[in-house]
Amino acid sequence: MLVAVLIANPDRPAITDAVLAEARAVLGTEHQPRILHREVAAEILVPGEPAAAAAMTGRLRAALAGEPIDLAVLPADAHRRKRLFLADMDSTMIEQECIDELAGTLGLKDHVAAITERAMRGEIAFEPALRERVTLLKDIPVGVVDGLIANTLTLTPGGRTLVQTMAAHGAHTCLVSGGFTLFTGPIADRLGFAENRANRLAVAGGRLTGAVEDPIVGKAEKRAALIELRERAGLPPAATLAVGDGANDLDMLGEAGLGVAFRAKPAVAAAAQVRVEHGDLTALLYLQGYAAAEFIG
Repeated sequence: MLVAVLIANPDRPAITDAVLAEARAVLGTEHQPRILHREVAAEILVPGEPAAAAAMTGRLRAALAGEPIDLAVLPADAHRRKRLFLADMDSTMIEQECIDELAGTLGLKDHVAAITERAMRGEIAFEPALRERVTLLKDIPVGVVDGLIANTLTLTPGGRTLVQTMAAHGAHTCLVSGGFTLFTGPIADRLGFAENRANRLAVAGGRLTGAVEDPIVGKAEKRAALIELRERAGLPPAATLAVGDGANDLDMLGEAGLGVAFRAKPAVAAAAQVRVEHGDLTALLYLQGYAAAEFIG
């Protein structure tokens, strides 16, 4: 059995009775919708094998084109509610890119942001692009980070609820970032992650040296983190969930039982199993079959 999930942004409800009727007709199912959150999320059981899910998703997207709705057709199996969750930080769990904001304190935000964008699109290699940008951060006082976290960085809507709800239902959660531990530690605490992994900026005399310590946390390391945590917990691949937006997340998303591209770069959205473009981060709970009444945080 498969399940089709339809999700709108909580600030722009769009899952109407007409939309659900159209979805049922396209999918050819007699099952009635299960409402997860009135006009924000619903799911519909569909007879079929996992191999048919991608084609069904394509038909739904074509039928509902123009509607502000995210959708996916997924297996309705015992591993639907995931036991391991890995998330990217920048432009995923928070709405900014930390390295760009650091550069902004030196008046270099536009220059660094252009490099960041190319790296996240996969147009240039992540590791040399990271080292190039970090060099430009030399002599920034470490205390600047606290100010950015307090006054500039904003959590992506739904993120804390996502992490807290999954944790309350027994999932292990890990924030894994190509950014920096100076940021991931406090952000992970605010969101409720059990652990965090990221790059370490070299510091001397209370200032950044312009270097990043080895090893670099990039695409391969994010995937390796998922495999390590999965094997440590004795979980099958199907019990894992990952979310991200950039090219350095692709291997992690591909390794996960459910890999979600969240408001992602075009190449990432095209490659991911599921993409979320309209909903907030609670969309990842609806994809797992959680109803809004079960949310925590």
